[in-house]
Amino acid sequence: MIGSGGTLILATRNRGKTKEFREAFEKIGISVKDLHDVEGIPDIEETGATFADNALLKAKGVADIVGLPVLADDSGLCVDALDGDPGVYSARYAGEGAEDSANNEKLLRELALRDDTVHRSEDSEPKLLSSARFVCSLVLYDPADGTKLEAEGAVEGHILREARGTDGFGYDPLFWISSHGRSMAELSLTEKNESSHRGQALRRLLALIGKQ
Repeated sequence: MIGSGGTLILATRNRGKTKEFREAFEKIGISVKDLHDVEGIPDIEETGATFADNALLKAKGVADIVGLPVLADDSGLCVDALDGDPGVYSARYAGEGAEDSANNEKLLRELALRDDTVHRSEDSEPKLLSSARFVCSLVLYDPADGTKLEAEGAVEGHILREARGTDGFGYDPLFWISSHGRSMAELSLTEKNESSHRGQALRRLLALIGKQ
């Protein structure tokens, strides 16, 4: 599939994701480029019913154009009080092309409308809303032979009433991890890679690569 000295394309224009993945792959001698480094890649429509479906759509769609192994992820936030929403629509919860701030604002508005939203507070924690989890599905697809590797990770937490931290992206500032006593956006990159949904999925994927 791919080994030390190889190059893979990350099917994203999200520089935050690129930074996380690049740090991990460079440690095993694999160079990472993203869609800022490749011209002519159209947006891949995410029509899948699951995170894994969308990750495969993106990986295969880009790989068929560039002719190189492509890693794609589809990640999202599943909030219990919202019956699992925003789920696969996390990146466009407030509409196509929505910025992180708009998605976060809509999430808090939707939670405020739910009578069943869980309000929980402990002396050592800020005001928390519903329980939730981040989920990540990764697919590494090689167009040379049509092979793919898949891995998934998840992390449990709660939704904060107010954003905290500036180092994350997406819903990170609203996602409280009790085991760390901080939001996802307050973790260092190393801490985030160790505990996040993407970090878990990435470790599992790297283990699969190591067995090739």
